[in-house]
Amino acid sequence: MKHALLHLLRAIVGLLFIFSGLIKANDPLGFGYKLQEYFEVFHIAFLNDYATVFAILLCTIEIVLGALLLLGIRSRNVASGLLLTIIFFTFLTFYSAFFEVVTSCGCFGDAIPLTPWQSFSKDIVLLIMILYIYKKRNEIMPLISSERAQNWILGFILLISLGFGLYTYSFLPILDFLPYKIGNNIPSLMIMPPGAPQDVYQITYTLKNKSTGETKSLTDKEYLSSGIWKDKNWEITGDPESKLISKGFEVKIKDLKITDSQGTDYNAEILENPYYNLVIVAYDLSKTDLIGIGNLNALAINAAENFNIRTVFLTSNSAQDAEAFSKKNKLVMEIFYADAIPLKSMVRANPGVLLLKNGTVINKWHFRNLPDYDELVGKYFRGE
Repeated sequence: MKHALLHLLRAIVGLLFIFSGLIKANDPLGFGYKLQEYFEVFHIAFLNDYATVFAILLCTIEIVLGALLLLGIRSRNVASGLLLTIIFFTFLTFYSAFFEVVTSCGCFGDAIPLTPWQSFSKDIVLLIMILYIYKKRNEIMPLISSERAQNWILGFILLISLGFGLYTYSFLPILDFLPYKIGNNIPSLMIMPPGAPQDVYQITYTLKNKSTGETKSLTDKEYLSSGIWKDKNWEITGDPESKLISKGFEVKIKDLKITDSQGTDYNAEILENPYYNLVIVAYDLSKTDLIGIGNLNALAINAAENFNIRTVFLTSNSAQDAEAFSKKNKLVMEIFYADAIPLKSMVRANPGVLLLKNGTVINKWHFRNLPDYDELVGKYFRGE
């Protein structure tokens, strides 16, 4: 019973660190995008190209620290590592919340979105628990006493943690928490359901009495119920303040607009196609894998010639850059344009491909694990 509290806190902190690390390592590109937001805030955007590397390393550190804490291995070093890590994350979440610069910290990736203040509160609780663990670090005994066995376990945990992040980066997240996941119907996620609750705002007016110079602030409800609006001596000064009271229903996909080079909207035509169609996503052509593009181009040629499958190419680059890229790589696909943010959410690859039918995501692939043409024909196109 003497060490019951210490054991309990070790279990909570260890499991939370492992969970947090695994969730983010499941989608290292997404975590990397979040790190880029912080890089921009702190004016270190020169690190943007290394964001995914930092993301994988941070996830690995979280998982390793959590696992070693549970096992009691290297307790002094682990306690110090945990304390430094949670101080770092607490600073980031406080900065995000106080200055309202990053709207979601990405602590648990897209699986459990938290507001900055929620994230900061979580980190404060974790900081208190980790401070206790740090204070009692010399009382933590390893479950395995052999130093050689401990080193083997440490190496194994490090290899598995790092390998998991590299695997999901090289292919696709094992669990997809984004609105473009397999089985989702994209058009239905872009509309507000009938009767869905709307955002509720409170309007606050500042009023001034022309006779006495007195000022007061009233909410819109108080303004109407008090009848002060009937008194000609009171007038509204300045701009009313609007405050969100309760959040209404929010559509999951609200920023996807597919256009041609002239700005014509093609959302309905592409997303509501009743037949199989391939959507190739390359949000940044300067970072697009050219071998992957070549393989997808060959697939598009065969799919069009043999099964009349339409393939469209989506990018956030300018029309001029896209045309030059298309000409250089001899692309046979129709080129359309969309903002980089939804394109990054569609598929965590550059390039990646979605197979759509009636707006539903039938499947999606990273360019590295794209099935061969015969497999696609046997599973999908032959029944078209």
